[in-house]
Amino acid sequence: MSTRQPKQAVPSTPAPSSSRGAAPGLRVIRGEGQRRPDEPLTSRDAVARVLMEAGADLLLRRISPTRAEEIERRVDRVLELFDRVDDTPLLMPVLRRHVEELEALMRETREQRPVRRGG
Repeated sequence: MSTRQPKQAVPSTPAPSSSRGAAPGLRVIRGEGQRRPDEPLTSRDAVARVLMEAGADLLLRRISPTRAEEIERRVDRVLELFDRVDDTPLLMPVLRRHVEELEALMRETREQRPVRRGG
């Protein structure tokens, strides 16, 4: 004879959600459908967002695989330099130069993307 308790039925009504109206661990980012203005690449997070932007552009076929690879290569280099600058602050001018080059590449990339029109 089993000593296990039978499983209780799962309630059919959803559990109350948090005050934000989303499931725990999820959040809604309110963007109103507007493109976020380009941000300066002053942090690791901002640089990582460039890589995500390039990935989305590649999936949507707005940029070529070659351009996406170049962006990835430069992002990797900038992130590596962010880490190295923590230990060797004298590398800050090198980091700035690479950040400026990545920003220029992203400006050029954004200008070449086709413009989406609503409708």
